[in-house]
Amino acid sequence: MNDKHPKRPGTRVIHGGQRPEPITGAIMPPIFTAATYVQESPGQHKGFEYTRSHNPTRYALERMVATLEGSPVTEEQDPSCGGFAFASGLAATATLLELVDHGSRVVAMDDLYGGTRRLMSQVRARTQGLDLCYADLSDNTVCTEVLTSETRMVWVETPTNPLMKLADLAAIASIAKAANPDVLVVCDNTFATPILQRPLEHGFDIVMHSSTKYLNGHSDVVGGVVVAKDAALTERLRFLQNAIGSVMGPMDAYMTLRGIKTLDVRMERHNRNAQLVAEFLEGHPQVERVVYPGLASHPQHELARRQMDGFGGMVTFFIRGGLDAARTMLESLEVFQLAESLGAVESLVNHPAIMTHASVPPETRAALGISDSLIRLSVGIEDAQDQIDDLERAFTAVGG
Repeated sequence: MNDKHPKRPGTRVIHGGQRPEPITGAIMPPIFTAATYVQESPGQHKGFEYTRSHNPTRYALERMVATLEGSPVTEEQDPSCGGFAFASGLAATATLLELVDHGSRVVAMDDLYGGTRRLMSQVRARTQGLDLCYADLSDNTVCTEVLTSETRMVWVETPTNPLMKLADLAAIASIAKAANPDVLVVCDNTFATPILQRPLEHGFDIVMHSSTKYLNGHSDVVGGVVVAKDAALTERLRFLQNAIGSVMGPMDAYMTLRGIKTLDVRMERHNRNAQLVAEFLEGHPQVERVVYPGLASHPQHELARRQMDGFGGMVTFFIRGGLDAARTMLESLEVFQLAESLGAVESLVNHPAIMTHASVPPETRAALGISDSLIRLSVGIEDAQDQIDDLERAFTAVGG
């Protein structure tokens, strides 16, 4: 695509970083499954040596996400414009942690995806000696206290999983950089996607996604994506991606790229449906509390309006009646499928305390508020009234 004129996200999501295949003019990049590439002479090749290091299909996906997140890195500086695709979101996270040295202080949001906390606390605290500090980074006063000159990396989710807390990205970047100009500030942007939120625009150094979720959007590919803010950081990540080798395969890259093409229209429907579902839940007598950034009752609703271009498809609520009520409801739903993961076209429902966050110690879950009555919805793109009817029938089953 001609990039001489700036394009809006709804156009970049179709064309960003893409061009017709030069031999045939194919509008979608071919799936290059070759493991290795023939060289004309030792060290003389067409820019590709070995697929762990270079792959044209993976490059196409990486350029797309880098373009969507607004990385200023050009293709002349890096073949994927500062984007990197990995075999999973956790593979991406594990690679990013290699940017800091053994014993480094890492400050992370207290409410995190359970797998991220498990990797940090149960693996890298031991093997990398990380000095971990989990803090409520939705509170700028807390940020000022914990983001000190000793901090080497800050890890943020916003909205958080599963409590839907928001972090003020610009404030965190400013506080962290004032304390230590060399700190790396990372945002897991999985819930929001670059359609709704672009952390690099707020001063962050790195954005990551579990591309399994909204980017792919169809529950059929596992992957992770990282985008860097500048050429120097891109060079470091290029080395790590190749050295560690947990790269995304070409078929998965192709499938994810195909999914991304509809990301803008999918997010519009996710946003609309989730708002309607959240409003329905907030007025239901069997619901104790709803947490959704699009509701005026959300404590950071104004921050969401300022920082995001929509409120997303994730809704958390607390059902009255505890675990028994939650279990009955989860077993009674039809449109909402009981499964881990999120961000797909179909609606999913999850019980974090038993499922996605079971690896988080019980005392930590209790302190965070991840109780047995907490239910997390990934609101899909089905008809919103069918989603609401499904929830109402499940509430009736609980009441019965």
